[in-house]
Amino acid sequence: MDHGSRVAELLLLEVLAGSGLSLREQLRVQLVDAVEEGRLQPGDRLPPSRQLARDLGIARGTVVDVYDQLVHDGYFVARTGSGTSVASRAAPRAVEPTASPPVPMYDVRPGGPDLSAFPRTAWAMATAHVLRTLPDADLGYVPPWGTRVLREQLTRYLARTRHVDTDVDGVVVTSGVTQALTLLCRVLYARGHRTLAVEDPSNAIQRQVLGRYGLQIVDVPVDADGIDVAALARTGARAVLVTPAHQYPTGVVLSARRRAALLDWAASCDGLVVEDDYDAEFPHARTFVPSLQGAAPDHVAHVSSVSKTLAPGIRLGWVVPPRRLHQDLLGAKRDDDFGSGVIGQHVLAHLVVTGAYDRHLRRQRTAYGMRRQALAAGLAAELPDWQVRGSPAGLHLWIEPSGPVHEGALVAEALTRDVLVLGMSTMCRTVDRRGLVLGFARLRTSDAPLVARRLAEAVRAAGDGTAADAAVPYLPSPEVAARLGTTGVDFFPAGHGPGREPPLVPDRPDR
Repeated sequence: MDHGSRVAELLLLEVLAGSGLSLREQLRVQLVDAVEEGRLQPGDRLPPSRQLARDLGIARGTVVDVYDQLVHDGYFVARTGSGTSVASRAAPRAVEPTASPPVPMYDVRPGGPDLSAFPRTAWAMATAHVLRTLPDADLGYVPPWGTRVLREQLTRYLARTRHVDTDVDGVVVTSGVTQALTLLCRVLYARGHRTLAVEDPSNAIQRQVLGRYGLQIVDVPVDADGIDVAALARTGARAVLVTPAHQYPTGVVLSARRRAALLDWAASCDGLVVEDDYDAEFPHARTFVPSLQGAAPDHVAHVSSVSKTLAPGIRLGWVVPPRRLHQDLLGAKRDDDFGSGVIGQHVLAHLVVTGAYDRHLRRQRTAYGMRRQALAAGLAAELPDWQVRGSPAGLHLWIEPSGPVHEGALVAEALTRDVLVLGMSTMCRTVDRRGLVLGFARLRTSDAPLVARRLAEAVRAAGDGTAADAAVPYLPSPEVAARLGTTGVDFFPAGHGPGREPPLVPDRPDR
């Protein structure tokens, strides 16, 4: 048996018609998983395309297309006369040998994307192109609100994918969503606003940060249709932060009736809807949810970034404000940092204009959809009484118990089983929601059954809330952090957490 045949048998590849995914995408995802899970090692030679196509019962052109794509992405290399093999850089990260290998820690808190899928080759090629072609003058001070080339590409991209209604001068490039939101808070405060409404439940860290800019944060409950607009109107606020395409953390989509009511509310009080479009690029059920901004550009500020699509470390985002706030926002951005990094802006623009960004999104949309499906299936088998809530989209899901649960003890019990999770109640203020919010972006499909089984064990160990209380760890211990290789996606500074925001500073927002 030749080496290529041995590899073909070890891969255990399978493609199924009628699965909802194209044969090409199924094969691509399985080959990538084989590399990242170590079943394919650097230097392993892939079976000839004709042989693999025959074994799988698919067209040879499909295999050739997948091989070519993975060569382009840096997973494989192709040499004339030597066939296709696994690239050396595609090796799983080496671990120093120890007497007893550490038990894997599964971090399934919501938050970040799969950083191992960052398109390094495409980014490196785009960076090299930018460095070769960028005029010297463009390395100096550029408009603080963003390079024109990126704003032009974002204008086209947002119109095409999110139905955002703007022109190149209407886009303000920021260093991520957090800066976009804090700039908006400062502008609103300067214009006389003293209250900002937020969804309940919502991102507790984001809520804490925004509370430092002079605005009183008020909570508005979310139900199965999204934010309760009638309750919003009763707060007296004229600005609200929402996540309409995939509410964080419940996962519900703002219904058509509530969308209309929310925009009517904004028009009636000359209010502002701040639309955090954080993960709308990842619908898994082919359901397109257009932006709110496209329906009411005079009353909606559209905010997003590449933190979920590429990586948070890129530190690039954008805001499309109503025209009446535009000049104020430009001044706030200028005063804040005099502009975001220039080279990264040109690189992102190049990825968009060449289609590399869209190709990356298509690949990750498929991969995340499969991971969500695997986790949901595992949870259904291990915790049949718990319900998976929210639309099939984004990078996280919420599982809700059918009865009482000791959530604090559950989080602690899961941690003893090397599974790091986030309880829903940590993000609630006035509503009572229980369960776990689980991020699946970094979870391999092959690990989903094991994680579900450990969560079921933790549920049984935690009980129904009659036991003594257990602390909910907002930060992993140093030992856990070392095993994770991170200080955590979701964290609270020392002394802070839900309900412990620092005091407001109404006379001078903290900058």
